[in-house]
Amino acid sequence: MQEFEMIAKTLEGLEEVLAQELTELGANNIEKGRRMVAFTGDKRMLYKANFCLRTAIRILKPICHFTATNPDEVYEQVKAIQWENYMGTAQTFAVDEVIFSNEFRHSKFVAYRVKDAIADYFMEREGKRPGVRVVGPDLLINIHIAETKCTLSLDASGESLHRRGYRQEALEAPLNEVLAAGIILMTGWRGECDFIDPMCGSGTLPIEAALIARNIAPGVFRKEYAFEHWPDFDADLFDEIYNDDSNEREFTHRVYGYDNNPRAIEIATRNVKAAGLSKCITLNVQPFQTFEQPVEKAIIVTNPPYGERISAPDLLGLYQMIGERLKHAFAGGTAWILSYRDECFDQIGLKPTQKVALMNGALNCQLRQYELFEGKYKQFREEGEKLDKPQAAGERPKAAAKKRPFGSREERKQFFTSHTPQDDQQKKRRPFGSREQGKEKRERPFAKGGKPFAERSNKEYKPRSGESYPERKRREAREKGKEIQ
Repeated sequence: MQEFEMIAKTLEGLEEVLAQELTELGANNIEKGRRMVAFTGDKRMLYKANFCLRTAIRILKPICHFTATNPDEVYEQVKAIQWENYMGTAQTFAVDEVIFSNEFRHSKFVAYRVKDAIADYFMEREGKRPGVRVVGPDLLINIHIAETKCTLSLDASGESLHRRGYRQEALEAPLNEVLAAGIILMTGWRGECDFIDPMCGSGTLPIEAALIARNIAPGVFRKEYAFEHWPDFDADLFDEIYNDDSNEREFTHRVYGYDNNPRAIEIATRNVKAAGLSKCITLNVQPFQTFEQPVEKAIIVTNPPYGERISAPDLLGLYQMIGERLKHAFAGGTAWILSYRDECFDQIGLKPTQKVALMNGALNCQLRQYELFEGKYKQFREEGEKLDKPQAAGERPKAAAKKRPFGSREERKQFFTSHTPQDDQQKKRRPFGSREQGKEKRERPFAKGGKPFAERSNKEYKPRSGESYPERKRREAREKGKEIQ
């Protein structure tokens, strides 16, 4: 089959994970961009990308690249395309626009001109035009403009790929499925141990974790894709991809989801049943305050409230409790927490080993990793955890990358024993150098020739005690008058 260009759209911060997914899927010419990854492949790759990718929002197939500086130029370029190869007059279409340009200030008007171009093309050719349908069109067209560079693409996905199809109901502000899958893939977990979400809400993280552990394609729950309405749709090829479960695997551990809200556990239970994962996932009503050390090795991934869309009576106290539970009831494990506010992370009171910037909706969030250990951090370091290279027996671990202000410990000790505060005072620059040098300069004559002012004067000045300035001026005037007489 012929190979062509494709674009996978994603959330900001997940580009690297998506590129890795495409590599494992067998895509060619992978190139990362902002919130997207470009690649090439054939029709099979197009179907597999929609069906198998966990961190893609939609898959686009570019059909035309051109340059334009105004909507009329866009109209002419779009009208020149042979649209009968992509749709007929009996079908419906819609246009979606993404524009970052100073030349095009009205994005909706650009979309209208693209619609006009397609409609006029068919009217001039066949005397009738296809209909425009905003919801559920047969063909969804995407126009992307970056300054003057334009890309016209066919949307192969239709409804966003984050809508897996298993979510029957959700609580307020549910976690996006694509973001949930991206977070789990980012941790490196693939089902090697138990998975725990102590604040699972409607169950998005546990469900996505079970799908990853079983290697079940996220598209298995979808009703349809936009490419199924294309004229060149190969139903047999897509059925082959859909029915191929050869890469699925057994999961010998468990996924646990807890929440202190009984309503949340009810909703999560229905979603888990809809996904067919009841055998893999255990859900229970349990507040995080009562969390206990797991019997088996486990990883924690959770998304606590931020205080934005979901409020909490004592938000900082909640994060303080999270840190306390992780420290005392999850020793030896790894926890990943997605949150929004720095002050919330500060309340956890643990040092993160990794920070990743992510977008959760319109919020600039962070995913932080915490390595939990028993005892003191000093002992944890001496045992060789997270060190760049092994230490010799009896040697104190050193953070080589971090420079100390006075060098090594011995150099610092020697500095403070042989150094006094007076040394620093002597190093400060004074207007006349040292104190003795200043005294010498102040005693030195200021006049030319080395004579004081009094010696150069024809008349020695004798100040009169108690004489004010006006009195002195009147006296000088009287004396001057007498000399004139």
